Amino acid sequence: MSVSIPPTDGAATEADEHGAQPHGPLPLLALGALGVVYGDIGTSPLYALRECFLGEHDLAIDAANVLGILSLIFWSLVMVISVKYLTFVMRADNHGEGGILALLSLTRAGRTDRNGPRPQYMLLLAGLFAASLLYGEGVITPAISVLSAVEGLAVATDAFDPFILPITIAILIGLFAVQYRGTAGIGAVFGPMMLVWFSTIGVLGFLQIVQQSPDHISVLQALDPRWAVSFLAAAGEVAFFVLGSVVLVITGGEALYADMGHFGPRPIRWAWYLIVLPGLLLNYFGQGVLLLENGAAVSNPFFELAPAWGLYPLVGLATAATIIASQALISGSFSLTQAAVQLGYMPRFTIVHTSETAQGQIYIPAVNRALMVFCILLVLGFQESSELADAYGMAVMGTMTTTTFLFYAVARERWGWSRLKAGATISVFLLFDLSFLGANLVKFFEGGWFPLAVGAALFAAMTTWKRGRAEVGQLLEDTRLPLEFFLQDVEATGCPRVPGTAVVMTSALEGVPSVLLHHFKHNKVLHERVVLMSFVSEVRPEVPDARRLEVTAYEQGFYRVTAQFGFMETPRVPQVLELCAARGLTLELPETTFFLGRETLLATGPSAMATWRKRLFAILQRNAPAATAYYGIPPNRVVELGAQLEL
Repeated sequence: MSVSIPPTDGAATEADEHGAQPHGPLPLLALGALGVVYGDIGTSPLYALRECFLGEHDLAIDAANVLGILSLIFWSLVMVISVKYLTFVMRADNHGEGGILALLSLTRAGRTDRNGPRPQYMLLLAGLFAASLLYGEGVITPAISVLSAVEGLAVATDAFDPFILPITIAILIGLFAVQYRGTAGIGAVFGPMMLVWFSTIGVLGFLQIVQQSPDHISVLQALDPRWAVSFLAAAGEVAFFVLGSVVLVITGGEALYADMGHFGPRPIRWAWYLIVLPGLLLNYFGQGVLLLENGAAVSNPFFELAPAWGLYPLVGLATAATIIASQALISGSFSLTQAAVQLGYMPRFTIVHTSETAQGQIYIPAVNRALMVFCILLVLGFQESSELADAYGMAVMGTMTTTTFLFYAVARERWGWSRLKAGATISVFLLFDLSFLGANLVKFFEGGWFPLAVGAALFAAMTTWKRGRAEVGQLLEDTRLPLEFFLQDVEATGCPRVPGTAVVMTSALEGVPSVLLHHFKHNKVLHERVVLMSFVSEVRPEVPDARRLEVTAYEQGFYRVTAQFGFMETPRVPQVLELCAARGLTLELPETTFFLGRETLLATGPSAMATWRKRLFAILQRNAPAATAYYGIPPNRVVELGAQLEL
């Protein structure tokens, strides 16, 4: 017999169902979006146009090519950012949250497994690989952004050449060293500083445009898409390769969607149309004027827009802007890891909450260390931002292309769009996505291999962890005893009961956990109260407290507590204990003992998993942080019982 204990704090509200919405004055939210959302795309003028003409393409600097490239840049920003992301993709929110995993969770593919329909399972794998590519972008963004800003020193004098790499590495080390403090404190200056950045680069470009010689064709004609079409037709094979550099102008587009939950769609759109897009276009067109005026004499068109007296201040401002851009990707990597852990695709990581009020302010030491090491190795290995640019586009376009296919699934499954309507919409998006992706695929051996290698390694780890946990769960399920039988046995044997409460942590929502069976078998004693506590991860980002907890009371002093957490939340035992008290189940920590199981895996069992995957899963399991720290359990109240399992 069981009795469900109802909540005592009222029913969930309609707002709970749709998730918490950002609130505050629209101008302040838009200003905040400048600092968090647009850092990456805002620093693209440092290197994007330079790579188109001064990279490895050997593209002649003449009016047709300059206007053709500028037209491609303009229409890429309009169609990919303004139309695809701001108009369509941002409509697909998971209770206010965005990002590749949030989008995946909205589809049937996000809730399938390897035994589900093959098309949905393949879409799930594509989404996971795209999420893995974001880690590659998280490594490349700090490296290329900071390096390209510091390279501005070489415009002033060659004397700085030997110091560019050491200065870049020092800035990167400092950036990662302060991550443990969180972004709450320094976030207040991000928005105003990026406002100064966009205003500055816009003014520099505007001044160059108005000073353009009347002898040259006006760069404003690049707004006509026929210049882009003419360039693609005339340049032939070279035009295809140049697209691999044009894609750099839309890097950071995925951040618009991923950071939607922090500010909401409206402030992000306002910031784009009022500040970001005008600043970017003015700067790109100003660089185009500089190329038309000076031709091959230009070595770094962005920094050469500045007057001589403003070069060093511009380098300093650019460095600050690239640090902000890097911060956004680093924080995004933390959030992505937290979501992957909650959805069961990664082992537990130690997650530090750096703010008492902001849910998303987290710091993951292991991820931070890995990003720092890879960033430094990238700088030392590639040494120039031009070389890093070849790797950057692959990471960006792999994720953006997958987002388009997932959007199609959401439009069909959630919104009821017809095949014609959904297909016609994504066909326009894929025209850009696949063109840019194909142009970057040919750069595989020039650096494009790096994000793919990172993505492949993380994809293998994520899918192996998910599969391994399912296999272990099945092994435990096969030996699990129904709770009713166990309670009958406890009553029949007259098992001694000791004062206090035992909380048994288990992933199973039914039956008796193996750790409790081991305890009962070997110690032949139970506490007065036994609470079987489970955490369930939901496909929504956050779960309101009113719907978080389910408490069921059984005979013999047994209870089952099921706590639901969203994939952007970290399960915390103290929080659950407080909610239990509100249901009448008071658990005093000094009188409570937590029982946890720890399995030792042997790759000698009958599982169909490949041997290398069994070994990889065992390594991941062995090195995963203990549940004590992850769930916030007082370590002096924990008893761990181990068991060997043949997988």
